[in-house]
Amino acid sequence: MSTVDEIERRVVEVLDAIGVPYEIIPIDPQYADTAAFCEHYEMPLDRAANTLIIAAKRDPKQFAACVVLATNRLDANHSVKKLMGNARLSFATADETKALTGMMLGGVTVFALPPELPIYVDEKVMRPDWVILGSGSRSSKVKVAPEVLRRLANATIVPGLSVGP
Repeated sequence: MSTVDEIERRVVEVLDAIGVPYEIIPIDPQYADTAAFCEHYEMPLDRAANTLIIAAKRDPKQFAACVVLATNRLDANHSVKKLMGNARLSFATADETKALTGMMLGGVTVFALPPELPIYVDEKVMRPDWVILGSGSRSSKVKVAPEVLRRLANATIVPGLSVGP
């Protein structure tokens, strides 16, 4: 299992390798959850994107990462089911997420996921000129242009992945 320091190092390595500007924003871990972060640090909620791990309930167990704006709701019952080809899905538990990614909820990021994990990014995440994402730990966030998400291996931009504005 990865340590927080290892994950944070991997995140920086991935971002440096992609070659896009980014900012690591140190935060108080008690404000790691998106709504609390945005309120406390006065960041617009429509610029925060959550990385959610989805789990298939049937064997073989499969997982996917989905990135949606905090103002929207992941359409797991339609879009994600179709993408994963599995009729029974749920959000991965905190324990499943930790075992799969080495990350705690509130810090999950797309920049240090297992290389075989598919990443589905809602097209609405691509609209703003910058977004805030998890950094791999609950003690920081990453501010970056969403274009970086197109450059990730296993990432697919998906129209209609979320419901909301």
